Amino acid sequence: MTAEPTESTSETPRKAVKGEPLLAADGHDLPEGIYKMYPSSHGIPVADWETDFDHADPAYNKNAHEIWDELRDKCPVAHSERYGGTWLPTKHSDVRDIAYDTDNFTSRQVVVVNGRVDPGLSPVGQGPPITSDPPFHKHARKLLLSQFRPNKIDPWEDEIRNICRQRLDDLGEIKPGETVIDAATQYAQHIPPAVISRMLGFPPEDDDKFRYFIHNVLENIDAPVEQKVAFAKEFNGYLDERIEDHRQNPRDDLTSYLLSAEIGGQPLPHETVRGAILLLLVAGIDTTWSAIGASIWHLAQNPADVERLRKDPDVMIFALEEFLRAYAPVTMARLVAKDVEVGGCPMKEEDFVLLPFPAANRDPEFIDNADKFIIDREENRHAAFGLGIHRCLGSNLARLELKVAIEEFVDRFADFELADPDAVKWSLGQIRGPRELPIRIL
Repeated sequence: MTAEPTESTSETPRKAVKGEPLLAADGHDLPEGIYKMYPSSHGIPVADWETDFDHADPAYNKNAHEIWDELRDKCPVAHSERYGGTWLPTKHSDVRDIAYDTDNFTSRQVVVVNGRVDPGLSPVGQGPPITSDPPFHKHARKLLLSQFRPNKIDPWEDEIRNICRQRLDDLGEIKPGETVIDAATQYAQHIPPAVISRMLGFPPEDDDKFRYFIHNVLENIDAPVEQKVAFAKEFNGYLDERIEDHRQNPRDDLTSYLLSAEIGGQPLPHETVRGAILLLLVAGIDTTWSAIGASIWHLAQNPADVERLRKDPDVMIFALEEFLRAYAPVTMARLVAKDVEVGGCPMKEEDFVLLPFPAANRDPEFIDNADKFIIDREENRHAAFGLGIHRCLGSNLARLELKVAIEEFVDRFADFELADPDAVKWSLGQIRGPRELPIRIL
């Protein structure tokens, strides 16, 4: 069956999440680029994943695979009235069809929050090219794609390997059987910020700021309006400072490249430069550290796979893709551009649609043994990097970081296990990965 929006018999939670949006014209100080906000659903537990799901509920990412499997069997397109109305398809075919349909679904907002981005920002959006619609999308993507081709990314391998080794060195003395490390906060979460900051030419000491920014953009999605306004000003202010520094002191990095780039013979407006950098920070950090963390989480419970990687390094070619398929971190979103029906569900203009690429990867109608991790799986047409025009342009970098991070961890520690499975803490929101990952070194 497919879910349709229904009135709830539970008055209290439904009143809390339903209602007319707060319009900017009403005098509310809304975040930059947002023209209306919906009432918060923070703290209201999910009543039913079919009709009241919430990707910010702590139970969602922790149990995502089970939730998607159940929905796929019972209600492949779920609906929730939270966030002003949101849909969640779980079958690969529906996710694929929506991702490729740029007529009925706009990319001007790819993160589901309580507000709606001003339609006047289209077709560029706040973080081009991922928030851009055709025809501008093609030009914005081409601009960045040239900087993420293999010939640009491969030379970074030695630097990435050095970053990983330094993080492992910083763990200090290891006593086998006794030492417990947090493979998320002490390892995985340091690698992508260090890499992207060097590529952008930002100060290495700002890596901790990136973690703070990422949390507010992708996890603190249900924060009060005043907090969102303050954070948007802080983030934009930081980026403005870094851009101005590059204007005054050009160098050979991604930021200076964007400042010298042109579209249609015209220099990029400041807002486009800032938006592209915002995209690189947000899309290039949390996604990759989540993939690294989830891969280590898997290996900590599957010593046979660790041994296979150690004895047969060539299997990494297949293992890398299987890590990406089985533990894909990224769910993107679209806004319904005009009323449309998908899977028998009447989606209305301005509704959100989540595109859970990890759920699509685990659809048994799409791939055999979808719920099993097969380290040497040869046929693996996964959607970890998305589908359609917005397929991740940084996939070469993400693959390299994931590969090196796993290799160095396995090389450093002969044996390891989850210190306490119940102590693993998963993220909130659209990027799925462990935020706390206690690992005992054996």
